Amino acid sequence: MNHFEIREIPGKGRAMVATKNFQTNEIIFEEEPFVSKQFSWNAAYGYAACDHCMRPLETVLENVRRLASDPKVEVPLLQHDPTASWVNQFTQCPRCKVRYCSEDCLMEAQKRYHRVACMGAFRADDTHPINVLNETWKKMHYPPETGTIMLIVRLMAMYQQSTKKEEFFEQLQSFQALIVNREQKIYHKMLGENFEQQMEQLYLAFCQAFQGEDFARFTTPDAFKTLMGIMGTNSQGIATSVLSQWVTIVSDLPLSDPEKVQLDQEIDNLYAKVGEFAGEFLNNEGSGLYLLQSKINHSCVPNACSTFPYSNDIVVLKALSPIQEGDEICISYLDECQLERSRHSRHKILCGNYIFICQCPKCRAQASDPDVTSDEEDDDDDEMDDYDDDDEMN
Repeated sequence: MNHFEIREIPGKGRAMVATKNFQTNEIIFEEEPFVSKQFSWNAAYGYAACDHCMRPLETVLENVRRLASDPKVEVPLLQHDPTASWVNQFTQCPRCKVRYCSEDCLMEAQKRYHRVACMGAFRADDTHPINVLNETWKKMHYPPETGTIMLIVRLMAMYQQSTKKEEFFEQLQSFQALIVNREQKIYHKMLGENFEQQMEQLYLAFCQAFQGEDFARFTTPDAFKTLMGIMGTNSQGIATSVLSQWVTIVSDLPLSDPEKVQLDQEIDNLYAKVGEFAGEFLNNEGSGLYLLQSKINHSCVPNACSTFPYSNDIVVLKALSPIQEGDEICISYLDECQLERSRHSRHKILCGNYIFICQCPKCRAQASDPDVTSDEEDDDDDEMDDYDDDDEMN
């Protein structure tokens, strides 16, 4: 039983409201995604993840050596490798060789979309329309990635394989509310200055990949733009890492103080080595659409946060502070560093990435603050002029 409701709040719109008291760190809900997919460049660069749930498909030693591009790097305490218990369960589709962390994930993928999505030997064919579409996207959206056209490809497979197509379509439409009248800003965010030309190229490639009556409701120009808008405003980033899992496990071991000091030094050395080659790109990264999580509004003083404690695509919402019955449950769309910036800086980030102006208690309290940003942001100041008061939310 869920202890929250989705309500319409006058002057604010859709919101998640608590129907009981929650204590700090209490789990509010757990949710599997409606759909998820690894980012295109992340997959192309060899970040090994289950094609269904994004669980890492490397041991911690394999992961560190790949990230550091050094086959001689050693990792201590390998008996605590979190992937060790999963390695024997790794499997793959016998036709297309797409990899999964377990037979359960393979069967769930087959049940929901992979029977029609499986490309067989064509997976390696650069001329296949799906691969052409993915390459078209990759040329427009370089790392750091915030989305992937392959999420929409998976949605199309889910739709085609579904025996309850109208129910599926209604669920997909439930993500649509936030994108009305904001399309141009969303596309600019995803595709950059030349988004109109690039949108046309993507649309043509999409229509080539999804011909036929089955997809007719999705292949009109407006329907395609809606799909892109849903991905741009509602998708939740997902990151999984066997290295970070291992660090969490070994950091909690009952070690002596000298052993803890030594372990901390070894962990620092490992991150330094992988950072030299991989930089900031340490995780398997992707995105997902979550029917519940997408209903949660932003606040610069959030009382909840989205976490991924199982190193897969299951999101767990936890309370950051006590939440009273009747309170709105809010998360932050910004990271911790961004939350500490000025109101003007926060609004620029939120407008640029999420297409709204925040009106949370913190922003209202700072309404009289000067519009000051850090030096590196000065070039972006004019962007705020593009956002109207009509976009105010939260």
